[in-house]
Amino acid sequence: MASRDLAAFAALFADETRAAFLLALLDGRAWTAGELARHARVAPSTASGHLGRLVAGGVLAEERQGRHRYVRLADPGVAHLVEELTARSAPAAPEPPRGLRAVNAGRAMARGRTCYDHLAGRLGTTLTDALTARGLLRQDTGFALTDRGLAWFAELGVPLVPKGRRPLARGCLDWTERRPHLAGLAGAELCRYALDAGWCVRIGSERAVRVTPEGERELRERLGVDPAALR
Repeated sequence: MASRDLAAFAALFADETRAAFLLALLDGRAWTAGELARHARVAPSTASGHLGRLVAGGVLAEERQGRHRYVRLADPGVAHLVEELTARSAPAAPEPPRGLRAVNAGRAMARGRTCYDHLAGRLGTTLTDALTARGLLRQDTGFALTDRGLAWFAELGVPLVPKGRRPLARGCLDWTERRPHLAGLAGAELCRYALDAGWCVRIGSERAVRVTPEGERELRERLGVDPAALR
């Protein structure tokens, strides 16, 4: 029955340890079972049991290299679902982080981060707004790149070639900004290019990213983004 299947699938997310694993895997990397166990502060045997359920449920994909077992989110659709659930479950007035390190980490994640393979946080929504303001992206009837938008990506050296069923552009609800940022193939390619070209760099051990001075110049020139909005 569809209701039984839905309940079983939803139950995969209804555990704090499994939720911690899924949030960690939003960085787009493959993690070992041991790394995830240490991240969630659980025993390796406990992690193994949870990971087995997530793999069997199609939420995670598993790869083995020698003695090591790696897992990653099964596909971008799962990443979108995790981010969407995170945004909808976040309290309207979250408890403030304790300690200077936690405060700084939280601010960095809110300022800019990766959401699986695309940009999120204030950086992600600022770029989405800039693309929309310049007529490169439409949001009035769902997310869609315009012809000018496709040409902009091509001029950037990033021609967008459809891959499978993944849409060119899709809105992803941002859990810190509470509004959508650009996901889909266009979001992934823009994130990849920004990191490869040195517009953004990863910082810390979380998913946080920072815009470099070169990135500020490029984004101001190409999209009219005020550098102050990225800091």
